[in-house]
Amino acid sequence: MRTKFIFVTGGVLSSLGKGLASAALGALLEARGLSITLQKLDPYINVDPGTMNPFQHGEVFVTDDGAETDLDLGHYERYTHAKLGQRHNYTSGRIYHSVITKERRGDYLGGTVQVIPHVTDEIKQAVLQLDGEADIAIIEIGGTIGDIEGLPFIEAIRQLRGDLGRENSLFIHVTYVPFIKAAGELKTKPTQHSVKELRSIGIHPDILLCRTEMTLSPSIKSKIALFCDVKEDRVITARDVDCIYEVPLRFHKEGLDERVVECLNMWTRAPVLTAWEDLMTRVNEPQHTVNIAMVGKYVNLRESYKSLNEALFHGGVANRAEVVIDFINSEEVRGESLEERLQKADGILVPGGFGSRGIPGKLEAISYARRNNVPFFGICLGMQLAVIEFARDVAGLPLADSTEFSPSTPDPVIFLMKEWYDYRTDKIQRRDESSQMGGTMRLGAYPCRLRPESKAFQAYGQEEIFERHRHRYEFNNSYRDVLTAAGLMLSGLSPNEELVEIVELPEHPWFLGCQFHPEFKSRPLEPHPLFKAFIQAALERKLSI
Repeated sequence: MRTKFIFVTGGVLSSLGKGLASAALGALLEARGLSITLQKLDPYINVDPGTMNPFQHGEVFVTDDGAETDLDLGHYERYTHAKLGQRHNYTSGRIYHSVITKERRGDYLGGTVQVIPHVTDEIKQAVLQLDGEADIAIIEIGGTIGDIEGLPFIEAIRQLRGDLGRENSLFIHVTYVPFIKAAGELKTKPTQHSVKELRSIGIHPDILLCRTEMTLSPSIKSKIALFCDVKEDRVITARDVDCIYEVPLRFHKEGLDERVVECLNMWTRAPVLTAWEDLMTRVNEPQHTVNIAMVGKYVNLRESYKSLNEALFHGGVANRAEVVIDFINSEEVRGESLEERLQKADGILVPGGFGSRGIPGKLEAISYARRNNVPFFGICLGMQLAVIEFARDVAGLPLADSTEFSPSTPDPVIFLMKEWYDYRTDKIQRRDESSQMGGTMRLGAYPCRLRPESKAFQAYGQEEIFERHRHRYEFNNSYRDVLTAAGLMLSGLSPNEELVEIVELPEHPWFLGCQFHPEFKSRPLEPHPLFKAFIQAALERKLSI
């Protein structure tokens, strides 16, 4: 099978939604019966986003095979059935690292190593490894046309057009058509300049996706088509929407999928979009409203919790409820101010994170949820803090802590496990405080077995699950007896019972902490069981008051 490639670029400014557009296009092509895979090429020098501050880059998305990737891969997986991993996200850092490694090894036989052809060949190799994986591969180029760091990627895809041929490759350019209120007009000049910049590099876009606040009139489309040398029916309005899951339906209405298969000379069935239409009906006609307090330290940048926000939305849709999130900064809101905010919540969620900042505020929120029977969901660090709070206030260990925050604590209920069995590699992994930052992580999908009497088992409806991890510190097994004797249930364990994955409070209406990140596997059409159960518990509490 020969894969056809779609290359998605962006112009004018960043944050136009190239990732969302790529994912929505993938959903449309799947609805036509085609198999899809996607890849993100990022121009930044970091090898991956794993060590980047969420305030700078947003969420780090994790795949089953343990790749730490750009958050756009989360969009790809939420909208499509593509199974993504290490080879679906490349950065300049990763490309240059590979080139330099080959040079040091002598692979270039003493030749002068240059951006062209060596770096561009490396990029092309990264793209072409997807050939045969699916009917269509959608390749998103990060950054904005004109950025100096993105030029090698643009040159590589320019060369690929010649290698693949026109019927096997397609260029889609996402651009911006602003509405100037003072003039009362949509302005096409930014789009014209962006396409001019792209063409000066040697790429002639086949389709334009025009982000705009208003629907483009036929005359505006005609003007863009004329000045950008694109067929008029290939100028697509990408109008702002209230719900991102409406985008596939909007694109279909604009004829995007029809234009794509036409350009690629493919014969497909008509798209079946019933599931997306039903989803939007549930979104637009909620029967309830649920208030969730999210207590974290990255709340000032919503992209930091992108998958988490979406998973809560999915859980609400599954319960015919609109989820309203109160983002509470655990560094700034404490004491009476925090309690006042939490009193309005139907459920409390403490997400993952790293470092000691904001920990006291999160512990206060967990204590409030436990004492007041408010449904609580702790994820990754949120689970670890739930264990610490329980150890201190219930199990009689007032100095209990994590060695991440207090290396000399007398009761390290959370600590850095020196050795553990890695189910993905079938090897014993070893780590300590001197390991490289990325090297101390437990990353990717791991198995977990659930206790039949647990809330987790009720949610999943099965005994063994596989969930994705991204963390360093673990539950300290030395404290299992004292904590379970005090009433903590270890409801999810690794198959060899070495790793604690889920904890619960059986006497609480719904109090659950999980070491993994369930949000990474939640989909709008397939809400994650734990988020569905959490929102259900919050809704039941609200309706019972």
